[in-house]
Amino acid sequence: MSAPAGHQHPPQESAPPMSTFRTLMRIFPFAKSALPRIVLGMVAALLASLVALAIPQVLRWLVDGPLSTGDASQVWPAALLVVGLGAAEAIFISLRRWFVLTPGTHVEAKMRNGLYAQLQDLPVGFHDRWPSGQLLSRAVSDLNLIRRWISFGLVLLVVNVITIVVGFGILIVWNWVLGLIFLVCSIPLWIYGFIFEGKYSSIARRSQDQAGDLATAVEESVHGIRVLKAFGRGKHALKNFESQAEQLRGTEIEKAKAIAGIWLWLLLVPDIAFGLCLVAGVWLVSQNQLTVGELVAFFATATVLRFPVESIGFLLSMTLDTRTAADRFFDVMDTVNTITDPEHPKSIAQPRGELVFDAVHFRYQDSPERYPDLLDGIDLRVEPGETMALVGLTGSGKSTLTALTTRLYDVTGGSIRIDGVDIRDLTRYDLRKHIAMAFEDATLFSASVRENVLLGRDDIDVRSAEADAQLAEALEIAQAGFVYDLPDGTETKVGEEGLSLSGGQRQRLALARAVAARPSVLVLDDPLSALDVDTEALVEAALRRVLAATTGLVVAHRPSTVMLADRVALLEGGRITAVGTHHDLLATSEHYRFVISSLEDEETEELLQEVNL
Repeated sequence: MSAPAGHQHPPQESAPPMSTFRTLMRIFPFAKSALPRIVLGMVAALLASLVALAIPQVLRWLVDGPLSTGDASQVWPAALLVVGLGAAEAIFISLRRWFVLTPGTHVEAKMRNGLYAQLQDLPVGFHDRWPSGQLLSRAVSDLNLIRRWISFGLVLLVVNVITIVVGFGILIVWNWVLGLIFLVCSIPLWIYGFIFEGKYSSIARRSQDQAGDLATAVEESVHGIRVLKAFGRGKHALKNFESQAEQLRGTEIEKAKAIAGIWLWLLLVPDIAFGLCLVAGVWLVSQNQLTVGELVAFFATATVLRFPVESIGFLLSMTLDTRTAADRFFDVMDTVNTITDPEHPKSIAQPRGELVFDAVHFRYQDSPERYPDLLDGIDLRVEPGETMALVGLTGSGKSTLTALTTRLYDVTGGSIRIDGVDIRDLTRYDLRKHIAMAFEDATLFSASVRENVLLGRDDIDVRSAEADAQLAEALEIAQAGFVYDLPDGTETKVGEEGLSLSGGQRQRLALARAVAARPSVLVLDDPLSALDVDTEALVEAALRRVLAATTGLVVAHRPSTVMLADRVALLEGGRITAVGTHHDLLATSEHYRFVISSLEDEETEELLQEVNL
């Protein structure tokens, strides 16, 4: 069911990798409005750290003062001061959490909305190349990671680095020997940190890509559950899934080993530094170069610094994970949309529905150069109000040609004009108001029947009386009256992709959706293939009324569908080789007779299957 891991990765651009800092700075435009609260959170966290560093100062005074002199009257004020400082630290930590909690969610929402808008705007060709699981993992897990880093990782990373610098400064001021020992012992941490960054970044990227592959495998298996069950291939899909999950597990273990390596240094080095400083400190006290209070304060300060030093490991790994998540996010956001609105769009004041293909060429982006264009110079004119059937053998490019009319793909040569205007000179919104499509593979959304059918009518209130009339008419034409027998009628939710309905029911609702859009050009990509013969005849009879006043381009896979058309265009070898009425082409075109006989054979097989059922 799913390809082996590594085969589903999205296409990667050849742009040179950015530094971690530059990559994370790209998040700034999304986080700009949240910066004030984030900065306040940093200030609160820094004050908490400074308060924590102030407690050892009180301890030094307590040990060298009241405890050494035996003045008990000063002990309680010092103890209360320590309690007060501890309470202040707790308050500042609470403030830090309060300040940063909301901004991170706002940044995540803004980035997710931006990603969704970009996915909606990018052409179909982009979605043909990118696995859905990869896009889903970017929209969910990657953005969650970025939010956690902004709210937690970034704040603590900045504050802990400042705390370490201030703390080391205090240690050196108290006693440069002990401070220097502590500083020298920390040098291996920084060296290993640089090594860790290079090693961990590649592992983190591989892990997140493999997680996207796994999400794709789950999505494909759930979407194709009927096929898997029908063919008894559930174990096969499970085996593929387990293989990909095992690869991800191996990568996660590799990540864990890398993190464990830096944790070893982060735990070992401070302990060694503590031991060396203890030996040196006791010797300095014995030489009267250091007081007992200063030694106690030194170790109390070093203890306060221990968490900031140890936290650098997981904060660094979190930052690198976030850098990878940002890279993956901008992989999508940086994709150049090749199908855009013109800078100075034109409009069609009085739509007539004339559709002209002028020397149209098209080849898919990943098609090797050695192959000719799929559409190799299409010339075709569909007059206003005329219905043109498009006929050809399987794979001849009929569906591709219809997809070009609404710029799901852009022509690679020539032009398509509607009412004399090149469709590339119209905004995509205006173009898709003039041309509506019904696809062979009918897709419905997790919404009510009413909302699905009236999807293309954003000009009316779906709850209005006008909407009721449009809905009833569209359902009647598509012979979709079965919806009134559903539990909630037209308010019934059809479920994800409409899979709770039969194929024929989905096709009828998709056809009703196209009809309800009231376009000047109606493009039908074999929308009746899943209907039984009797229902198809009723739909065709109703469609004749609609097509009498609308320009129609119909991909025909049944002879009965051809009979809907005023004229027929024969697609062969990437070109239109003949145009005429059905009877004229039967008399003059051998290839047309061959295509029609093939369609008749298919229709006969379908009829026999229905009889047997």
